[in-house]
Amino acid sequence: KNKTEAVNSKICFCPAGFEKKDEKRQGPTEAAPDNKGKHLLFHGLVIEHLLFTQKIPGLIPGIILHVGRETLSAQNQSGEFPWDNKDSRYLIVMGAGILTGFFYLYYRDPGREISWKHFVHYYLAKGLVRRYVAGHPLAGGGGQLMYHIWFNIGSVDTFERNLEAAQLELGISSAQQVSVVYSTESDGSFLLSMVPSLLLLGFLLFTLRRGPMGSGRGGRGGGIFSVAETTAKVLKDNIEVQFKDVAGCEEAKLEIMEFVNFLKNPKQYQDLGAKIPKGAMLTGPPGTGKTLLAKATAGEANVPFITVNGSEFLEMFVGVGPARVRDMFALARKNAPCILFIDEIDAVGRKRGHGNFGGQSEQENTLNQLLVEMDGFNSSTNVVVLAGTNRPDVLDPALTRPGRFDRQIYIGPPDIKGRASIFKVHLRPLKLDADISRDTLARKMAARTPGFTGADISNVCNEAALIAARHASPTVNEKHFEQAIERVIGGLEKKTQVLQPNEKTVVAYHEAGHAVVGWFLKHADPLLKVSIIPRGKGLGYAQYLPQEQFLYTREQLFDRMCMMLGGRVAEQLFFGRITTGAQDDLRKVTQSAYAQVVQFGMSDKLGQLSFDLPRQGDLMPEKPYSEATAELIDEEVRALINTAYEKTLELLTQCRGHVEKVGKRLLEKEVLEKADMVELLGPRPFAEKSTYEEFVEGTGSLEEDTSLPKGLKNWNLEQEEERAEEKAS
Repeated sequence: KNKTEAVNSKICFCPAGFEKKDEKRQGPTEAAPDNKGKHLLFHGLVIEHLLFTQKIPGLIPGIILHVGRETLSAQNQSGEFPWDNKDSRYLIVMGAGILTGFFYLYYRDPGREISWKHFVHYYLAKGLVRRYVAGHPLAGGGGQLMYHIWFNIGSVDTFERNLEAAQLELGISSAQQVSVVYSTESDGSFLLSMVPSLLLLGFLLFTLRRGPMGSGRGGRGGGIFSVAETTAKVLKDNIEVQFKDVAGCEEAKLEIMEFVNFLKNPKQYQDLGAKIPKGAMLTGPPGTGKTLLAKATAGEANVPFITVNGSEFLEMFVGVGPARVRDMFALARKNAPCILFIDEIDAVGRKRGHGNFGGQSEQENTLNQLLVEMDGFNSSTNVVVLAGTNRPDVLDPALTRPGRFDRQIYIGPPDIKGRASIFKVHLRPLKLDADISRDTLARKMAARTPGFTGADISNVCNEAALIAARHASPTVNEKHFEQAIERVIGGLEKKTQVLQPNEKTVVAYHEAGHAVVGWFLKHADPLLKVSIIPRGKGLGYAQYLPQEQFLYTREQLFDRMCMMLGGRVAEQLFFGRITTGAQDDLRKVTQSAYAQVVQFGMSDKLGQLSFDLPRQGDLMPEKPYSEATAELIDEEVRALINTAYEKTLELLTQCRGHVEKVGKRLLEKEVLEKADMVELLGPRPFAEKSTYEEFVEGTGSLEEDTSLPKGLKNWNLEQEEERAEEKAS
C-alpha cells in the first residue's frame, strides 16, 4: 500500500482460517470491552491490547498494531524488510516475546497433578469418575471451561492393568467400570519447545544479514552466499584528492599519467606498434605516497577506478579467495576501460612453496587465480592493474614479471626539492603569520628535515598547528614548526620528569661529549641543538643536520661512530664510571660496524665480500658463511669499535675544557642552540651547508621539475575532447 493507506491500516496476527470482519474493533476484541481503548506506546508504534478469550474454539488471540508513519516509511521500495531500522528490530523482538507469552497463557493447564493412590482412594473409590481421558491435559481454549486433575500413567498397558485391578479390588462391576478414552489433542507444548529454536535461528539469520558476510558488493544484503563476491569498490565521484595534492614524486606521477593515457587514447600508441602495459607495481617505504598517488589517479583519470585491499581476498572459508578474484576481474571487465588498484598486494602475492597447510594453501590458490586473470588465455581486456606494497622482496616472481606488472615504479623518500614541494602542499590550509612567505618557509623546513617522507611532513605540519592551538596563538609561526620537528624526531618533551642532581650532571656531560666530538670531526653532521630536557625514552636530546648524500666513505662512517661514542667516553673521562644511558648509542655503533664489515666490504682481513644481515623478525636467520668467517667478522667489528673508542677518548682528552664548558652551560640553560655552541667553542673549523640554497646549489633549478612531455599534455582527455577544447579556446 502507499504511505497514506498504510498509516490508517491495521495488521492482525491470528490463526489460519480466521477472517478479519472489520478493520475497526470488531470480532474477538469485543469479548472484553473493559480493555477497549487501552494503548501502549513503544518507539513510535501504538499497540492496542487484543484480549484473551476462551469462548471461540480454535482462536488464538492476536495483536492489532497501529503502525506509525516513521516505521513504515523506513521500508525500502523494493519490498525488503528494513533491517537497518532500530524500531523494526525492536518490533520483531517484542512480537516474538508477546507471542511466546500468548502460547504459554493460552495453553496453561488450570488443573492440578495428583498421585495414583490419591486417584484410587479419593476419586475412583467414591464413584466420582465418569470416564478417564488418557492423553495430554485438556487445553483451556476448547469448549466449555472445566477443571482438570491429572497424573502420569507411564506405560498405557500397565495403566490399563492397574486400573482394572483397582476396580476389581474395590468391587466395581463391569457395567460400572470407568471407561478409558484416548485423546490425541495437543496442549501446544511442542510449540513452546520450538520457540527457543526459532528465536536462535532468527538471531543467526539476522546476524548473517548484518555481518560482514551478509553484505555483497556495494553494501547490499546478500546473505551467507554473498561471501564469494568481491569487496572491490568502484569509485566515481566525491574524490577530493588530485594530482596537485601529490608532490615529491614527479617521475611516478608521469608513469601513472601515461597509464591513464593508454586507456583514453590507445590509438596513439597502437599506431606505433606499442602494446598497452598490463599493470604497474608501486613500491617504496611506508609513507612515501603510494596509496595517495592511487587516490589522485582515481580523482582525475576520467575512467572507472576500482579499488580493493589485498587482505580482503582471504577469509575463514576455503575457496573464497579465488572466487573473489574472479568476481573482481569480472567487475573490472564490465567497467572496461578502467583501472584496478590492489593495495598491500603482499598479503595475497607472497612467494609460493613455503608450506602447504591451512591458510598458506588458500593464499597460494588465490595467487594462482590472480596470475591467471592478469595474464592467462582469457585476459585480453582493456584493464590496467596498479598495485602498492612496501615489501616487494616477498612477492612471487611470477607476479612481478613483465606481462603482468610490466613496470616497477619505486617511490622513495623525497629529496630536498621534493620535500619543499610537499611542504607547500601541506601549508595551504594552515593560517600562517602575515610576514611569513609559504615558499620561504617550505624551503627552510625542507632543509631541516632530511630523510622525512611525505607522511612525516604531513605530521609535522599538523603538529605545528596543534602546538599553535595549545598556546592559543592566532596563527602558526616558524617557532611552532621547529617544535613540531623536534616532537616528531625526539618524541614528547617531558619537562616535569624528575632527575636527581647527579643524574642531571651525568646527562649534561654525556650530551656535551656528543656535541664536542661532532664539532671537531670533519665528517660529522653539523649540530643544530642540544638539550638535557628528556624527550621520549631518552634523558637527553641532540639534533643534527645530516648531509643529504647517497654515497658514504669509510672515513665518514668512522667519524659518525666516534660522534655516537662521545657520550660514553665523556662519562668515563669525567666521572670514572659508565652508565646505561649509552645503550642506544652502542646499538647504533654496532649496527654501523657490522654493516661496514659484512655488507660494504670495508674490512681488510675479510676482503671484498658482502653478505646479507639477518632481517628483523626472522625466526632462524641463516648465515651464508662458515663459523670461521663468523668469528673473523666478530673480531673485525670489535676491533673497529675499539679503534673508534680510542680516537674519541684521545679527542675529548684534548678538548676536556670545551666539554666542561658545554656541560656547565647545559646545566644552566638546559637547551643550547648553534649560536651558543659558536660562543663557547668558536666557529666550526670545517665548511658546512645549512640553507636550502646551499643544498640545491649546482643541481639546476631551485624547484622541482613538474613539466609534462608533449604526449601527456592532456593525459586524461580523449583526442576528440582535446580537439573540441582547442576549437572552443
